[in-house]
Amino acid sequence: MNRNLRARDIMTGDVQCVRQDQTLLDASRMMRDLNVGCLPICGNDERLQGLITDRDIVVKCCAEGKDPAQVRAGELGGVLHWVDSESSAQEAVDTMEVHQIKRLPVIDVAGGHRLVGMITEANLAKNLSDEDIAEFAVRVYAAN
Repeated sequence: MNRNLRARDIMTGDVQCVRQDQTLLDASRMMRDLNVGCLPICGNDERLQGLITDRDIVVKCCAEGKDPAQVRAGELGGVLHWVDSESSAQEAVDTMEVHQIKRLPVIDVAGGHRLVGMITEANLAKNLSDEDIAEFAVRVYAAN
């Protein structure tokens, strides 16, 4: 990987959040409309509160017999890992590997801790060598 790349250089910008008080039904419709499988959860202060995936909605809501129109997105936030937009791209990859995550929010720490983007496997595929992608896959998928 190019050592000069920063997290901001490889992320997808213009990420939309679901508000923590919106329902999982709202979140699932946003995912459908945006053609994504994960949304950041933001508070009213625009700060990142968590992430929710389509799998979270199915496993932690629907499979438990809960009504997605009644459960709030903020209830499923979980553990949150993120990277500063000025961090090296390698640090972002390392964070994803260590925590075995496939999506990593990018925060502008100097700009008020705002969410500015997301790094996904697709971003890595565009920016890593084949060897680095293989190593990422082993560390994230096969390490269990």
